[in-house]
Amino acid sequence: MGAPGKAIVLRGKTHRCFFELALAVIGGKWKPLIIRFLGRAGIMRFSELHRSITGITERMLARQLRELEADGVVRREVYREIPSRVEYSLTQLGCGLTPILDQLKNWGEQCDQSMSEEELFTGGGYEPRVNGN
Repeated sequence: MGAPGKAIVLRGKTHRCFFELALAVIGGKWKPLIIRFLGRAGIMRFSELHRSITGITERMLARQLRELEADGVVRREVYREIPSRVEYSLTQLGCGLTPILDQLKNWGEQCDQSMSEEELFTGGGYEPRVNGN
């Protein structure tokens, strides 16, 4: 937790503790995936990221990348070429998230293994897995 009585401010939003701050930086549906792909690939172009993350729109990807860049997690490198080239990579701060996301992935695998198929897919709209997928 942050120091008692001391607020943490990021991009104009006040957070009560460091955990809340961390969730503000990496929270949401897309940011962990963006960080994970960049952590594995090292450097990616926008189009590569867009192709890699199923279901994300170009607009949402651009927005999430801007936020991650503003928070110091992602580096955006623009090359003055024709045609122009833009590459994204993790900063040192962003690289610190890769083992955390690896652990989260491992937890997801453990969660999957500990639940029966019936428990995992009791909500509407889910289809049973085929061949373990």
